[in-house]
Amino acid sequence: MRVRSVLGGLLLLGASLAPALAGQAGQIAYEAFTLPNGLRVIYSEDHSTPIVSVDVWYNTGSRNERPGRSGFAHLFEHMMFEGSAHVKKGEHFQLISRAGGSENGSTAEDRTNYFETVPSNRLNLALWLEADRMRSLAITDENFHNQRETVKEERRLRVDNQPYSPAFIDGMTWPFDSAGCFAYAHTVIGSMEDLNAAQLADVRAFFDTYYAPNNATLVVVGDFKPLELRRYVNQYFSEIPRHAEPPRVSCTVRLSSGLRRREVTDAHANLPAVLRIYRAPAHADPDTRALELLNVILGQGESSRLNVAVVRRAQAALGTQVVLNPYDSRRGPGVLLVLAIANQGVDPSKLDTIVTAQLDSIRVAGVTDDELTKAKNTFRAGFVHNRETTLGKAEELHHYDMFHASLAEINGDLERVLAVTAADVRRVAAKYLDPANAVVIIVKPAAGGGAQ
Repeated sequence: MRVRSVLGGLLLLGASLAPALAGQAGQIAYEAFTLPNGLRVIYSEDHSTPIVSVDVWYNTGSRNERPGRSGFAHLFEHMMFEGSAHVKKGEHFQLISRAGGSENGSTAEDRTNYFETVPSNRLNLALWLEADRMRSLAITDENFHNQRETVKEERRLRVDNQPYSPAFIDGMTWPFDSAGCFAYAHTVIGSMEDLNAAQLADVRAFFDTYYAPNNATLVVVGDFKPLELRRYVNQYFSEIPRHAEPPRVSCTVRLSSGLRRREVTDAHANLPAVLRIYRAPAHADPDTRALELLNVILGQGESSRLNVAVVRRAQAALGTQVVLNPYDSRRGPGVLLVLAIANQGVDPSKLDTIVTAQLDSIRVAGVTDDELTKAKNTFRAGFVHNRETTLGKAEELHHYDMFHASLAEINGDLERVLAVTAADVRRVAAKYLDPANAVVIIVKPAAGGGAQ
């Protein structure tokens, strides 16, 4: 599971891109095909270095879980490294390491991914390993109990015992009602109660439902020959049977449904904090591009609005952070989080007033030309940086395939972001930073809090 730290501690079948675009900064040439069993394959040649990345996304994350069984998608991220029919427990890591490669996986609300980057002459190894566990994961009682305890310890380490993390991670779910939108009303890592209640039969059912070729996309980027790739993919994946289609996910959310306030006590925090969480639209919504720039203007860099006004000028906060969907993009409603950790002696209510004043100033007066230019430059730099490696390109292909109306947007999206106007930013600020669209959390240290 990947999540950004809190203040540092805390296509179509056969679609392709004209070769002339491949040399332009940030452009990705790609092709795609689909196997009869439903496995979607997207690939992009990159012969600049003799490596290749194999990246599998399963169309499942915490949004696919049901009440009482939260944390299953993340638990399965761990289970997928426990061996399969032809791979012993722990051998996946060993085989990739011996080949001179690297691997990992992560879980978010809408997807779970598994990836390897290896020397190009070991492409077959990475593909074979992914196919073997897609076909025959070792779901044993021993593996299940071992990895369940691992996930529980991860929750203790990354959430329960980190200052501000419980409010930050649990708080992301509070704008959503379990009855109308359970998909986003619970945490990715799950609750201790649900993890303790999990049974081996539940885990097997989850695998049978979601870990199937017709619920997965394979992206391969790097130094390979397309005909060789197609041969490997057909050899390793084509005989894996299609499963029944997973149930659809429903989510009903209403913006600006009324301001809600909560106060929590944090035994690990030394200073109080204010966390404002605003409901945001699905990533495919046209407002997202302006919101991404607003996110930069508010909270990224030394010259961001909150850092200048709240940290440096008012000296009311030790630090601030603004994040749009901390785990990953979403096909459903998202969140924009605004965090400020109070300076010593500053009342959190006063801090909230100072933070809110900055948010309201953008809602009323908008942003300056300099702020918008800086935000676009920052976005462009990140956009290009994300596409500098084979794995980065693979993740970008997955992102546009899952979260955008068309994969083809991958080579035109930057222009759309750069076309955002100051009026667009002001409009989305007025819409989504509406106080009636917020959940406000005041974090207070426990008496004698902050002990490690």
